[in-house]
Amino acid sequence: MARKPRGWTGARTPSALKRVRTAERRAEVNQPRRSAAKTLVSKAVKVASGGQAGDAVAALKDALSALDRAAKAGAIHANAAARRKSRLTRKVNAALGGAHVQTAAKLTKTTGKAAAAKAAKARIALAKADKAKGAQTAAGKARAALSKTARAEAAATAAAAAANAETKPEAKITAKAPARSAAKTAARAKAKAPAKVAATKSAAPKATAKPAAKAKAASKTPARKSAG
Repeated sequence: MARKPRGWTGARTPSALKRVRTAERRAEVNQPRRSAAKTLVSKAVKVASGGQAGDAVAALKDALSALDRAAKAGAIHANAAARRKSRLTRKVNAALGGAHVQTAAKLTKTTGKAAAAKAAKARIALAKADKAKGAQTAAGKARAALSKTARAEAAATAAAAAANAETKPEAKITAKAPARSAAKTAARAKAKAPAKVAATKSAAPKATAKPAAKAKAASKTPARKSAG
C-alpha cells in the first residue's frame, strides 16, 4: 500500500514538543519587555534631539530602567543591556550638547573600504604592540630596557661590520690578484718542466740506439759476403 506524504514537518518527539512549549512561554514573557525597552530608547533619543533637557533626562531614565528590567528578567543579555545603556547615554549627551544624533534604527555607513581596512590594521598593530610590552612592572620595564639596549648594540655592531666589509674587499681583491697570478705562473712552469725533462730523457736513448744498430748491421754484412 502506498503511504501518504508527511504533512507535518515540525517537532514530533516529546522532548522537541516540550521545547516548543517552553519557547512559546518565554516569548510571551520576554518579547514585550524587549519591545518596550527598544521603544523607550528610541523615544529618549528623539526627545534629546529636540533640545529639551528636562524631558530628555526623564526619557533617558525610563529607557535605562527598562533595559535593566529586561536584563534582570532574561529578555536580553546583561552585557547587551550595558552596551545599549552606554550608547544611549552618549547619544543623549551629544544631542544636548548640540551635536547631530542618528535616530534611525540602522546606522548609515560613512567610511569607505580603504579607510576601514586602514583603521583595522592600525588597531591590530596597536594590540600587538601592547601585547609585546608585557606587564608594566619594575621587572618588566627592566627587561624591556635591557632588550632595547641589546638591540641597539646589535644594530651598531652590524653597521660596523657592514662598513668594514665595504672598505676591506677592495684591499683583499688587490692583494689576492697578484698572488693568484704568481701562483698560476708557478704552476704552469712546474707543469711544463717535467714534460721537457721527460722529452730529453726519451730522446737520448733513441740517439744512442741508432749508432749501435748501424754498427751491428755493418758487422753482419761482411760476414754474409764472405760466406757467399
